[in-house]
Amino acid sequence: MTTDPAPARLSVGIVSAGRVGAALGEALDRVGHVVFGCAAVSDASRERARTRLPDAAVLPAAEVAARSELLVLAVPDVELPALVHGLARTGAVNPGTLVLHTSGANGVGVLAPLAGHGVVTMAVHPAMTFSGKPEDTDRLSSACFGITAADEIGFAIAQSLVLEIGGEPVGVREDARTLYHAALAHGSNHLVTVVNDALDALRTALADTELTGQQPVESRPGGVAERVLAPLLSAALDNVLRSGPAALTGPVARGDADTVDAHLRALTAVDDDLAEGYRALSLRSAQRTGATHIVDRLRRQS
Repeated sequence: MTTDPAPARLSVGIVSAGRVGAALGEALDRVGHVVFGCAAVSDASRERARTRLPDAAVLPAAEVAARSELLVLAVPDVELPALVHGLARTGAVNPGTLVLHTSGANGVGVLAPLAGHGVVTMAVHPAMTFSGKPEDTDRLSSACFGITAADEIGFAIAQSLVLEIGGEPVGVREDARTLYHAALAHGSNHLVTVVNDALDALRTALADTELTGQQPVESRPGGVAERVLAPLLSAALDNVLRSGPAALTGPVARGDADTVDAHLRALTAVDDDLAEGYRALSLRSAQRTGATHIVDRLRRQS
């Protein structure tokens, strides 16, 4: 009886051991690749390297690059071009090296200085938010990864790496990377802002009316306001992912312009900026539902 040979194990270097780099390095290590080293400058990065990648030596970025078969560039978007140019200028990356970055906003174009050195370049972005905690690694196995590559070889390698760690590879065109990243930022980052605004308003609404035995309403996370909102938020997110625009409920969906006006007056009494955020999102919701009378009223008020 013959068996298929195991996939080739790669010697992996990480630059740097930030939230994304530590999680991806740990995920690759779990499936048998050897994370031999990482670049880590800050105290937080060094601590992540020590606890999450204990077998990896902390080395200068150039040395990590020189020894890697798979080089993962997990630096912030703004630092990526300078890092790539520096590695290319010094010849730190050997021909034949697999080089991927984890930036959502960039495709493979940013790696062009290295592509001329005979390396395989890939953009592999995990569509997930990272806390810097160990559970980030577990979440990668249920995440999608936006993949852009210069050729079919790069696509095949990136796809294999993502599948190995349990993720779902999703192809993204080079010219669509900015739009792809904007969509993710709009959906995730702005959700955090909207929820925090809602919590601020709810805490004000609930203040000074606690029932006997009720936990006092506080400004720190994990309190009464969060418990009130949590089931509603979870249901709304589940509904929109399952049902699309039909999941919208509330006064805009009902065409109730008077209630929207009342909401705006109440929110303005709490915070003008919070009310302006509600107005903007109500306008967008009304546009999507075709509630033209609400659209017209909100535009006249702005």
